[in-house]
Amino acid sequence: MNSIALKTFVGLRQTSPDAPHFAARPRLPPSHRKLRIVAGKFSQKLQGRNLRVAVVGGGPAGGAAAEALAKGGVETFLIERKLDNCKPCGGAIPLCMVGEFDLPLDIIDRRVTKMKMISPSNVAVDIGRTLKPHEYIGMVRREVLDAYLRERAKENGASVINGLFMKMDIPKDNNSPYVLHYSSYDNKIGGAGEKRTLEVDAVIGADGANSRVAKSIDAGEYEYAIAFQERVKIPDDKMAYYEDLAEMYVGDDVSPDFYGWVFPKCDHVAVGTGTVTHKGDIKKFQLATRKRAEEKILGGKIIRVEAHPIPEHPRPRRLLGRVALVGDAAGYVTKCSGEGIYFAAKSGRMCAEAIVEGSENGKRMVEEGDLRKYLEKWDKTYWPTYKVLDVLQKVFYRSNPAREAFVEMCADEYVQKMTFDSYLYKTVVPGNPLEDLKLAINTIGSLVRASAIRREMNKLNV
Repeated sequence: MNSIALKTFVGLRQTSPDAPHFAARPRLPPSHRKLRIVAGKFSQKLQGRNLRVAVVGGGPAGGAAAEALAKGGVETFLIERKLDNCKPCGGAIPLCMVGEFDLPLDIIDRRVTKMKMISPSNVAVDIGRTLKPHEYIGMVRREVLDAYLRERAKENGASVINGLFMKMDIPKDNNSPYVLHYSSYDNKIGGAGEKRTLEVDAVIGADGANSRVAKSIDAGEYEYAIAFQERVKIPDDKMAYYEDLAEMYVGDDVSPDFYGWVFPKCDHVAVGTGTVTHKGDIKKFQLATRKRAEEKILGGKIIRVEAHPIPEHPRPRRLLGRVALVGDAAGYVTKCSGEGIYFAAKSGRMCAEAIVEGSENGKRMVEEGDLRKYLEKWDKTYWPTYKVLDVLQKVFYRSNPAREAFVEMCADEYVQKMTFDSYLYKTVVPGNPLEDLKLAINTIGSLVRASAIRREMNKLNV
């Protein structure tokens, strides 16, 4: 069996900060409110050149940001060390991302229209009955998606640098450049890389959970999960079972605070799990996930093993001066579902669009106020989604009886419709008041039964 040495994920702490996610600032009387930074026409007009922006990190966030900047007239540099990056990621993307980011269908390995949610007692609920004929969840390989987005950014004028970002010198005034230090691997095979510097006017940190850009602006630490995934090549007859099907397993055996998964790829399946609270036991949880899916992946061969940190909430600071964080670097991964690809790409594009607008298509210097517009728009749009999923994880992932209740709820067609509509299109779907009332009653009933089961289990364990 392949094995992997789990790296030490530095810079990430194991206790959450006291501040809640997207903590609301107290409203002050009008006379005491802070002066808002106003950017735009009062900022310096650039002479003889366009605005220069460095995007550090070439995943979905970095690729989407670089493309939007380059299209908007900004001189763009995208720095990425691992151009064949294979982040351990389930690879699920919502249907709206295909259209919104104009993704070609040939980079989507599978169109999942069915999902099985499997409880701790192995009760399986089929999800997907409410999907329309054209609706599906796309399954992609990160190395394919990321490379496509980077290439498209390059085609639109971005300079893609195969390099490792090391550190950044912060300017002492509003018009001086940031100086980025990096090791260049362009035209090199192996070795330590060639040390170089790059001067830019603004920086977008899209360099993941271990973000060095975040450290450069003292963005603070955050709680994180470990995701562990094995790519398994299974026999063709078993692969046919996963043609358009994905599986999610819940239970203390596969993860005390997350879920295990089997997601189909082009010619193999990705089998993985994650945890925040018991990182040292991640291989044990992975073994249990494979055990739960054993009959369906029997005869499979592990062809790749991957592990990676995943943020559990936004960083305390996501912006300082002319430096902004996006994607995993900012902490944009949802609780409960662990979704991050769409939110990474969306945040990268949103940040880039704020820079393009504030710089008047690269003609003016940007200020912190320009980048802050991206944060304001982001929080206003997605704060409810993150908050709801945070609550769901706390309620339903706390014990096996609660997980049984969760899977039981997933059998309800109304729950499936609301869930899929919200996921596929990233909009808050208005509910039916009568159905919402019935759902609330059923939820309470499920939780009451779960609580009773837990009490009886505790008695048996005494």
